[in-house]
Amino acid sequence: MWKSSNTKGAVVSAAASFIKCRAQTSQRLNWEMLERAQASRRAGLSFGVFPAQFARGMEEKMEERFQVGIITSTHGLKGEVKVYPTTDEPARFRRLKEVILDTGREDLVFEIEHVKFFKQYVILKFKGLDSIEDVEKYRQKSLYVTRQNAVRLKRDEYFVADLIGLRVMDEDGKPVGVLKDVLSTGANDVYVIEREQGKELLLPAIKQCVLDVDVEAGCMKIHILDGLLDL
Repeated sequence: MWKSSNTKGAVVSAAASFIKCRAQTSQRLNWEMLERAQASRRAGLSFGVFPAQFARGMEEKMEERFQVGIITSTHGLKGEVKVYPTTDEPARFRRLKEVILDTGREDLVFEIEHVKFFKQYVILKFKGLDSIEDVEKYRQKSLYVTRQNAVRLKRDEYFVADLIGLRVMDEDGKPVGVLKDVLSTGANDVYVIEREQGKELLLPAIKQCVLDVDVEAGCMKIHILDGLLDL
C-alpha cells in the first residue's frame, strides 16, 4: 500500500504523484520481499504496482501540484479520455471539479463534466471538449491537481513525491544518501536510497528502520538493520 506521511505528488512523482505511503508501519521485515525487490532492480525491472518513477522528472512542479493520472488514449467519439490513475485513491476523481493538463508547453485547466470507471482506468469528459478530435492530441499527457485540492493525509502518511529527494542519515547523524524512489511490494513499502558511487540501499518502511521523517527540513533519520547493506 502507498501509505507514508509526507506529501509531494505521483499522487507523483511520484511525484508529484498522488500516491501516499506510510513511513513507519508496525510490519516486520520481509527478507524474501527485499531480496526479490533487489533482484528486480538489478535486472532493470520495476517492482510493485505503483513505482515512484511516475513522480520523477517533476521536481520543479511538485511543490505546488501533484500528478493524479496520465491520459493513455481517447474513449469513444464524444471527447472522453481514458486515464491511468497515479493516485492510490482513483475514486477521488468523483470529487474533482477540475484538473491541470500539462501539454509540455503550457498548463491547461479543464473542468470535469463527468467521471466513469472502466477496469483500472478512469474515464473523464472535459467540459467544452466534445469530440475525439478535441482530445486525441492529449494522449500521454499528465493530469495534476494543486496541493490545495490534494487528499487529506492521516498521521504518518506522506505523498511519495514529498519523500523523493530527502536527505537520509542514520541515528548518529551520519549521511547515508538520498531517497530517490519508493517501491510498493504488497507487504510494505521499500525506500530506495542512493548512496555513494551509485550504490543503492533498499530500506523497508517499517518502524524499526524509519525513525523520523521531516519533510520541511528535507531529511529522514533511519536505522540500518544488520544485513541490509549486504543485499
